[in-house]
Amino acid sequence: MLETCYPDAVANLQVKNVPAALHRRLRRSARRRGTTLREIVLEAVARELSLEDFAARLRRRRPVDLGRPAAELLREERLARG
Repeated sequence: MLETCYPDAVANLQVKNVPAALHRRLRRSARRRGTTLREIVLEAVARELSLEDFAARLRRRRPVDLGRPAAELLREERLARG
C-alpha cells in the first residue's frame, strides 16, 4: 500500500527491547567504521538474508559424487601444498 500511494517512500522498521550490551556493540562498531547505527544494522540484515538465500540455493542442488570422501581429498590437497 505504501508504494502505491508514494512510489519513492521507504519503509521504517523499529526494533524494540534490544539488549543494552548489543546496542553498545553496534554503536561502537558504527563509530569505528565512521558510519551510522542504521547502516550497520542494514548491512547486517542484508548479509543475513544473503546467507539465507545462499543456503536455500545450496539445499536445492543435487549432491555431487566425488568417488571418495571430501575429507580425504582435502587432506591430500593440504599435504600436496605442504
